[in-house]
Amino acid sequence: MRATGARIVIECLKEQGVDAVFGYPGGAILNVYDELYQHHGEIKHILTSHEQGAAHAADGYARSTGKVGVCFATSGPGATNLVTGIATAYMDSVPMVAITCNVNVPLLGKDSFQEIDIAGITMPITKHNFIVKDITKLADTIRRAFAIARKGRPGPVLVDIPKDITAAETEYTYRKPDPAVRLSETIGDADIETAVRMIEAAEKPYIFVGGGAVISEAGEELRAFVDRVDAPVCDTLMGKGAFDGTDARYTGMLGMHGTKASNLGVSGCDLLIALGVRFSDRVLGNAEKFAKQAQILQFDVDPAEINKNIRVNACVIGDLKEILRRINAKLKAQHHPAWMAEAAELKEKYPLTYQEQGLSGPYLVEEVYRQTKGEAIIVTEVGQHQMWAAQYYRYKNPRTFLSSGGLGTMGYGLGAAIGAQIANPGRRVVNIAGDGCFRMNMNEIATAARQKLPLIEIIVNNHVLGMVRQWQDLFYGKRYSATVLDDGVDFVKLAEAMGAVGYRAAGREEFSEAFRRALAADGPALIDCIIDSDDKVWPMVAPGADISTAFTGEDLAEN
Repeated sequence: MRATGARIVIECLKEQGVDAVFGYPGGAILNVYDELYQHHGEIKHILTSHEQGAAHAADGYARSTGKVGVCFATSGPGATNLVTGIATAYMDSVPMVAITCNVNVPLLGKDSFQEIDIAGITMPITKHNFIVKDITKLADTIRRAFAIARKGRPGPVLVDIPKDITAAETEYTYRKPDPAVRLSETIGDADIETAVRMIEAAEKPYIFVGGGAVISEAGEELRAFVDRVDAPVCDTLMGKGAFDGTDARYTGMLGMHGTKASNLGVSGCDLLIALGVRFSDRVLGNAEKFAKQAQILQFDVDPAEINKNIRVNACVIGDLKEILRRINAKLKAQHHPAWMAEAAELKEKYPLTYQEQGLSGPYLVEEVYRQTKGEAIIVTEVGQHQMWAAQYYRYKNPRTFLSSGGLGTMGYGLGAAIGAQIANPGRRVVNIAGDGCFRMNMNEIATAARQKLPLIEIIVNNHVLGMVRQWQDLFYGKRYSATVLDDGVDFVKLAEAMGAVGYRAAGREEFSEAFRRALAADGPALIDCIIDSDDKVWPMVAPGADISTAFTGEDLAEN
């Protein structure tokens, strides 16, 4: 059939099974929005308060489902407002397609009104990007964008379409998408055999789980692998929920704010099996001293991650689910009773603890866990509250913890929570934010209210930029430069002004009651939780130090 470029965009989204798009209209993308109006019963559009919120919402939609998230923006500032969200998705390997529209082809490169080279700007933070100047190539370009976004190691792809291309006409024919194929041709039999030999030779193996295990949906194979290896398990921030956080073999997160049990256990193991991790600096601490007693065996879909941040002894390249399936078929059941007892002793000796009185970040996270029975989708911003949410909520399933790990994007959480709630209307979504982060995206409360989304926004309000202040306290002589937020903003009134319900809690009982009310609310609810400015995230590894030197407040007081 003959179709305009705008019609082709919408038809291609329907081909790909897209049911929701997050965006903000403008002049250059008006033809696409006009066509979207004709298909509003097939694709739901969520108008966010800001394009950055749209990008984060598409990200949250994708992380919580595994499907490709989609966002729209117009030319110029509309497109550039997506950049932080695209970079966030890129760092955490989130499948996303961002569709922007630009000025007419003859006006490109002439500093036209609201013209920007968004393809050039986003080149370093996308898997691939396109600018479509030929209407006959539009459909195939959009199809390629979705295929690239989801293939292998996922990531964001941008398609920029000049306005005159959206108005032009050409022939369009429906094409059923090719089924997603797991990357397996790079998995060598010799590499599998080497991995099996290393595991069978180990006496103190440790399994280290990253976001790749979530992305590859390898949960079932991972559980079988842990059973066969008989080893303790730790994870990264992105790996939360890939392995059941309530399992006795789970020792907690590894790295700067990891548990002492995990940090000391990995430091003492003789084989570290890294599954879908990228060995970031926040995990490694001092790379020269990381797991020095261990051989390192790495499984990853991306060959660029091998020997990038740390040298490994062996690796298998390919989709993690397929790698584990093949190894499980060859690996004999191992037994390490003494090592497992040692790991259990470390857990018992070094539990996560916090003050017994008063409202605190750890307490409210545990209370959320109790009241949601561990079944909520937890979203966070970035900072102390993010670490408390990672430490104290026990994630039993993948895609239930959504957070900006690689880029550390303040302002990520509320948009992502909106995307997750749209994608999971029957699930409870809770965004845990700091007061500093909330200021960066609080306009999206209006979006949640407009959509009547029952998400809950918890503000861990210490009236400071908590994590930065923690560093200033520990490493900068208590010089609190530009980290005190004492301007008296009333978040409860702000929530009510935007159409949400608001509560304030300064004690444990108040928070418990406010959260119960929030769970019963028909639309979005906000809880402003007042905690102490000097509360800190423990344990902590000093920047550049060996992870085995993790310390707590008690350690600091003693020394």
